[in-house]
Amino acid sequence: MHSKIIHRIMRKQVYLYLYVPMKAASISVIIPNYNGKNLLQNNLPSVFAALEHAAIPYEVLVVDDCSTDDSLAFLQKKYPEVKLVVKEKNSGFSATCNVGIKHAKNTYILLLNTDIQLPENYLDGQFDYFKQADTFGVMAQIRGAKNGEIQDSARSFRLQWGKLKPNTFFHVVNPSALIPTAYLSGANALLDAEKLKELGGFNELFSPFYYEDFDLGLRAWRLGWKCYYYPDRFCLHDHAATTKNYRTKNWVKGIYFRNKLMVHALHVSGLQKVSWYLRTFLETCVMWLLGNFYFYSSLKQFFAISEDIKVAKERFLALQKQYQSTRTLADVQEEMRLLLAGQNVQSGKGKA
Repeated sequence: MHSKIIHRIMRKQVYLYLYVPMKAASISVIIPNYNGKNLLQNNLPSVFAALEHAAIPYEVLVVDDCSTDDSLAFLQKKYPEVKLVVKEKNSGFSATCNVGIKHAKNTYILLLNTDIQLPENYLDGQFDYFKQADTFGVMAQIRGAKNGEIQDSARSFRLQWGKLKPNTFFHVVNPSALIPTAYLSGANALLDAEKLKELGGFNELFSPFYYEDFDLGLRAWRLGWKCYYYPDRFCLHDHAATTKNYRTKNWVKGIYFRNKLMVHALHVSGLQKVSWYLRTFLETCVMWLLGNFYFYSSLKQFFAISEDIKVAKERFLALQKQYQSTRTLADVQEEMRLLLAGQNVQSGKGKA
């Protein structure tokens, strides 16, 4: 089979897109579940409708993270065709998804949350993104199930004085080319299964949730692959329905800040890392003065796994060496900037 290189000229920049014959499309849908019986009851019919509409071979895997409701009985009775994987220990989103990824047998993996509902045409056009050899994955737009407002769209990130900010939303008016995004939402992402497994799936140090999808996207970009946003398709999301199951607000904040520290430790380097150390020290002092003691819980947890973080970073750097990539966050920012050159890019999520 022969590859074909297509040249595209934009603002004196020459982009080379390597198109390859697509793999025979088949899809493994992975849905992590924790006490989501009601959500599965509401949303699974739409998942099967979208898969039937796509008319490709598929499997649906629900990975149960030690639910205490009657999720398992419901699935066994109403959806015997679902491949049900039951974990022995509750360990959160990243680890639960990774179990599904290991069991997935098809060429593409669709990650969905239990609180996601799909329109019938959801998959239309998404497989076309994988005609490019370096595509890691694509995500559709996420809209609120109750109000229809856009919750998630394309994202860039900012890195300034050691601070890495991931949630910089943008949209493109009348796009003339593919829209890159810094990372793909774990609630709604179609991924190349081979590439995902090569990366080792999600970093389980981020369990139970927060920042794991940002880290995955950064690793994909730094390895030389690309993530895209497809605004012509959307899914509906019952916002934060899954996090309601988890403990106290301060406990959730503690996890958030721990994982925020971790993503900096894994991806920030050079002088930016020195700035990050100084910024973290100052933030710690401010948090103390404000009485936000959950931040100290975050620091304690972060330092407790510092050796594991070091191992994870070394493992990724070894993978980068294998792929002959030296990409840093600054390189990813520049690559995204060039891909968006000449397009009408505006801040914000845009309008549904």
